[in-house]
Amino acid sequence: MSQRLKAAGSRIAQAIPVIIGVVAVSFVLTRALPGDPAAYFAGPAADEASIAQIREALGLDKPLMVQFFSYAGDLLQGDLGNSISSGRPVLSDLAARLPASLELTLMALLISCVVAIPLGVLAATRPGSWVDHLCRVLVTAGVSLPTFFTGIVLIYVFYYLLGVAPPPLGRLDFLYLEPDRVTGFYLIDAALAGDGETFMAALRQLVLPSVTLALFTLAPIARMTRASMLTALSADFVRTARAAGLRRGTILYGYAFRNALLPVVTTLGMVFSFTLGANVLVEKVFAWPGIGSYAVEALVVSDYAAVQGFVLAMALLFVALNLAIDLAYAMIDPRIGFDAR
Repeated sequence: MSQRLKAAGSRIAQAIPVIIGVVAVSFVLTRALPGDPAAYFAGPAADEASIAQIREALGLDKPLMVQFFSYAGDLLQGDLGNSISSGRPVLSDLAARLPASLELTLMALLISCVVAIPLGVLAATRPGSWVDHLCRVLVTAGVSLPTFFTGIVLIYVFYYLLGVAPPPLGRLDFLYLEPDRVTGFYLIDAALAGDGETFMAALRQLVLPSVTLALFTLAPIARMTRASMLTALSADFVRTARAAGLRRGTILYGYAFRNALLPVVTTLGMVFSFTLGANVLVEKVFAWPGIGSYAVEALVVSDYAAVQGFVLAMALLFVALNLAIDLAYAMIDPRIGFDAR
């Protein structure tokens, strides 16, 4: 255990220069965005003197290096600044919106794994069959169809035509009150409060956006599962197991699938990190109050603090995700070791 903790600490130490680089690059790039946050904050009727006064109050009249070191000093104290669009601390905005994006992304990945992994295994064990062709069709459709188009089609069919889905108006219908905040995940908070009605209402709101995102994320997972299983099934150890007369289920799941899991876990990590920040189209279609839509709204008005806070949060999540993948590797195959990568 101590060795693993030491390796985890080493990985975190290695990530510190990366995070510093992310902070510096995001700071420079946000200043290169078109638009003036002081002009936005002042309003369309403000004159040049008022805009200059607001720019001075926001500290935007100082040299870039002075602004950067001031921002870095605030970061070390846990202060991400205030958002000019919401008027609240960026840290509070991210804490309020991140659980919504995480709940949507995790539900989508759960649906993707339930569908894509068994489908990829079946396609690899039955090449050329209808299951293999179905896997190819789903992979092609998932990659080709834009998420906003899929979401609009699902809304049209299940809400407008069939009337079985709730209106796409966020995480909870206006008839229900938000559960007492414990984790920020409505499903978990409603379950902890023993409120089954709110739980089912939150689940109904979550179904369509998570299915929309799952149709996009299952494509790389199914493709990688199929390719990894094909490679594992053609390996020498599988041929040896077959020659030894082991049962088909033992060979398939005890040997081939376990070895095929490693690239699948890597793909899951990449898909999760990409989807968490790139699901803004789904959030917009379903009025989902996540961090993706928050970042886009901040970009539109050149909200420097909000954009930088979003980028920093994604970088920290990516570091944590890499540590989780390392732990998963060691659990799947102890021969690899936690510090082998």
